[in-house]
Amino acid sequence: MDTLDRLAEPGLDLLGRVDTLLAAGAPEGHRVWPLLRRMQVLPGEAVRNFLDLHPAPLAGAGHAARRLVRGYDDASAALADPVLWSGPAASAHGQARAALLRHLDEGPESLIGRLESTAGYADALADWVEGSRRALARALADVLRSAEAVAVVAATSVPGGGPGHRGPGGTEAAEIAARVLAVLCVAYDGAETLLRQWGPSLAESRWWEPVADRPRYDAPTRIGW
Repeated sequence: MDTLDRLAEPGLDLLGRVDTLLAAGAPEGHRVWPLLRRMQVLPGEAVRNFLDLHPAPLAGAGHAARRLVRGYDDASAALADPVLWSGPAASAHGQARAALLRHLDEGPESLIGRLESTAGYADALADWVEGSRRALARALADVLRSAEAVAVVAATSVPGGGPGHRGPGGTEAAEIAARVLAVLCVAYDGAETLLRQWGPSLAESRWWEPVADRPRYDAPTRIGW
């Protein structure tokens, strides 16, 4: 459990009140409006969804991808072993084996290259989640101890403070929402940046079958000569 988890209960309670006040609208021209339009979600729901993101599963996925690399290394070593046979079939087999070796482990577009990129992307996402959770925790801690939080709690604790209510607390609710949504916007910008950076390295590793003369299997083949 990290700081964000510990702040989740009081934070969601406050943001639920903020959402209630925002349902009646925010002050015209307030900076929360472009954030609401971009996120398409109220701050309480936005934070609730973000709480499900944790770095550990992503870090685990990176470790799992790296473990697969060792298996591909073993396959590459087996393919590199010499064979003691000759003839047209052996020649065709050698070409296919060389192509498969290149497909397995030759450059960033090989299977091993893609696995290593996948592991790196998972690590980068884990770091993004961890950093974003810290930033959101700081934002929640700030708004929970703010004067705006006191006003919002007071406004939603009196009769008539539900949806459609335009009494005190609306401006304060908009300010809290703006502070929380601004942090989440930065977080999601970071995720989109990571996808743009890593996207080309995560493309499918395509297999190109080598072009070679098909062997005639009715031709005599010498094995072990």
